Amino acid sequence: MRRLRMRGFTLIELMVALVLLALIMSSAAPMVQMSIKRSKEQELRRALWQIRDALDAYKKAGDDGLVKKIPGQSGYPPSLQILVQGVENQRDPKKRKLTFLRSIPRDPFAPASETNADATWGKRSYASSFDDPQPGDDVYDVYSLSRETGLDKRPYREW
Repeated sequence: MRRLRMRGFTLIELMVALVLLALIMSSAAPMVQMSIKRSKEQELRRALWQIRDALDAYKKAGDDGLVKKIPGQSGYPPSLQILVQGVENQRDPKKRKLTFLRSIPRDPFAPASETNADATWGKRSYASSFDDPQPGDDVYDVYSLSRETGLDKRPYREW
């Protein structure tokens, strides 16, 4: 009889083990959430850098005469799609296209229901102010449409 008792765990031992496991898991959950948010923030920084670099390259190409520039306009692209579709190189005799992005990166904080990556970004025209960004005839800058704040306590819209 004594041998049978020593073989298994009692109900109390199992309950204590489950409670300890639950405590460990609940303390690890915030760290996992922080790690996920940090990786999304890195992805946002990378996407903003890519788009802004492409916008600047388009502007420079216009200033250098590679892209047809309409007098009186800022020289920035009329949409983000132009950066992917490309524009005709004015100096190339074969009129090959200049492209500035392979694809438009998505805002990692945008809802998953947005299918078009272009629609996940807020766009600011050259004529609008920094404090109140508005779309216009061109795309001077992009920003996240997310209402969340980052780990550095700055809203993603201001990155």
